[in-house]
Formats: sequence, C-alpha cells, structure tokens
Amino acid sequence: MGKVAWGFTCSIDGFIAGPGHDMSWLSASEPNPDGLTQQLADAVGVIISGRRGYDAALAQRGERDEMTAEAYGGAWTGTEFILTHRPEELVGDPAVTALDCDIVEPVRRARELAGDKDVQIISADIARQALEHDLIDEMQVFVAPVFLGDGIRIFDGPGGRRHDWELVEMYEGAERSFGRTYRPKRSGLSTS
Repeated sequence: MGKVAWGFTCSIDGFIAGPGHDMSWLSASEPNPDGLTQQLADAVGVIISGRRGYDAALAQRGERDEMTAEAYGGAWTGTEFILTHRPEELVGDPAVTALDCDIVEPVRRARELAGDKDVQIISADIARQALEHDLIDEMQVFVAPVFLGDGIRIFDGPGGRRHDWELVEMYEGAERSFGRTYRPKRSGLSTS
C-alpha cells in the first residue's frame, strides 16, 4: 500500500499560497531537475484537496501558467477528492469526487483507491486535520526564493500540538529549492 504524503512548495516566509490562493509567485521557484516532477507525479494515485483551493484554481484558470494550472504542471492524472461542506455544487464535474466528511474517511477511501500508489494532500488545512489524526506518512517540501508576507500558511494550528519531523531524502538536483522529504517522528516508534 502506498503512503499518505503532504506535498507543497512554499515561500521562504512560510506560505503555500498568496492572498486569494494566488499562485503566481511560483514562477520565482527554481526549476526541478529533469524528470523529478514526473517521478513525483507518477507515485500519486489520488489527490486530496480543499474546496477553496479548487475554486481558486477554477477562477484563476486563465491567469495561471502551465506549472500552476494543474497538479504537477499537468504531469499527473488520477482521482481528486475535494473536501467540501457543499458537495452537491460539484456534482457536474467528472474530474473530482466531492466529499463532506471528517478527514479520516477520505484518507481511508483514497488509500483503497490508490492501491500501491500514494495519496497526496495538497491543502494546508486538510494536512493539519490529517496530522491531528497521525495520518501523514511523509512531507515533501520545496521552497521558492520569495517572501509573500500574507496568504495561506503552511501550518497554522493555534492551540495545537507540536509535530517533529526527520529528514528522509534530499532530492538530487533540487538543492536550490530545498527539495526534501521528511517523515513524522512519532514517539515510541523506531525510525530505522
């Protein structure tokens, strides 16, 4: 069975999207080494995302460039679960499955559907919810050399608990964008 991964590119000051889910700042990112984007996309069977990000992507479709218009710059195909309290509004979109439930259920369903492939969470709020239930197996991080000053933080959990991570992999050729994978340090579990 694949793993549940939280993947994102963030700004140096810790945002994964600008105000209004603006993604134009991603043009400041260092390019990935040849083949890395496709390698990451090929590992993913199901993406779990949020309604605000989905709506923003639709609204900005004409403004977004090739890399930000679709998951993995269009290199990925598969099933996308959109978590929303208004699933009936997305019934006509065959590209997505709209769900209104606690994060545990979409992760369970996504893992079953993905089989040996990974489930990728691409929403900060959904990732925070998944972390609360210890559902994330790894975090894939890239950093763009830009300060946004405002927007959607990578992790915002006032009153929440601390989450420690350990380095698993550094992506060769992506050192300038700090391309790395971490796994959660879970108390009492061996990491070797």
